[in-house]
Amino acid sequence: MLNNTHIQHFRAETPGCQHRIHLNNAGAALMPKPVIEAIGQHIQLEATIGGYEAAAQAHEAIEGFYNALATLLNCSPANIAWVASATDAYNRALSAIPFEEDDVILTTNNDYVSNQLAFLELQKRYGVRLIRAADLPTGGVDVDSVQALVRQYHPRLVAVTQVPTNSGLVQPVAEIGNICAAEDVLYLVDACQSAGQLPIDVATIQCDFLSATFRKFLRGPRGAGFLYVSDKALELGLEPLFVDLHSATWLDADFYEIRSDARRFELWERPYALVLGSRACVEYALAIGISDIAQRVRQLADYSRARIATLPGARILDEGTEHCGIVTAHFAHQKPSAIRQALDAAGINVTFPQQNNAVIDFERKGVRWAMRVSPHYYNTETEIERLVEVLQHALPT
Repeated sequence: MLNNTHIQHFRAETPGCQHRIHLNNAGAALMPKPVIEAIGQHIQLEATIGGYEAAAQAHEAIEGFYNALATLLNCSPANIAWVASATDAYNRALSAIPFEEDDVILTTNNDYVSNQLAFLELQKRYGVRLIRAADLPTGGVDVDSVQALVRQYHPRLVAVTQVPTNSGLVQPVAEIGNICAAEDVLYLVDACQSAGQLPIDVATIQCDFLSATFRKFLRGPRGAGFLYVSDKALELGLEPLFVDLHSATWLDADFYEIRSDARRFELWERPYALVLGSRACVEYALAIGISDIAQRVRQLADYSRARIATLPGARILDEGTEHCGIVTAHFAHQKPSAIRQALDAAGINVTFPQQNNAVIDFERKGVRWAMRVSPHYYNTETEIERLVEVLQHALPT
């Protein structure tokens, strides 16, 4: 369990805590010093001896990235690919699936906007059928609906976002994984918002692909993400639509051989400073302990919900039986621009997603925008009280 001494240590290692109240960790968390230093040191090495030479010198440290992330996810380093972002990872996984006309993609109403757009593009280009499972009355996907639809349509792919970006909801990805494993259906999980704030065990989830970023709750750099690829997906020969000299070997004028491991989803050119920063943030989280992080984040989020709910006209939008570190609220008859201005002036970072970020969810809830507050373990109750104080003055009574 993290105590106040731990929290003060983490804050001392986080330069941004000196300047802002950062409650936008679901957007991009503040990086700690070890991550900043890992990135900066490699950039300096590149500037000193050259980019290729720096990569060669740091080869062992770079390989350590795969070991660190494999520990976080409970898999082999051979199942890990470094990519430029969560969406990059997700789309590479989608591109590896040989969709044909009338193939079914089964997803949820709460899946991330960019994923929904990718599904619609596949529908337009290949004629696949997009089906969304029903939600429970309390919010979140109905697992029984998923099971019934899998048995009815035997989809080419089931795709679920574990934590939707515009809600504190946590989807039951392990239960859905049991269904997909039993029915032998490919399963893609978006862990963009869950990686770093919740324990993730790919063996328990039983997914074939899992994508995420480092900039959010893992507290890593922007422009860095990862893709987990299961042994099953590798053995099926699934590979991204486009490969290069890193992901495949050109053996003959008309023949290439794909890599045997998940690095077939990588490209040769990578910003190695960000790869090392990615390793540093994963090792930082592992040293703290993901279970302790999850407990602290949930405590702060619950505290935030309770305090925001006392404000005039406040409506907490988070649904489902399990909540995480994302808190969403709406204030009746208020304009988000005025609230944003007041918070910016007070040095408080939150975000205001609009309806086109979550069309189905927001239409059902009858709102066109939300305030998203996403605390992390280095935040404090005092910071949340300051948020509430500023909101009290900004909101008409």
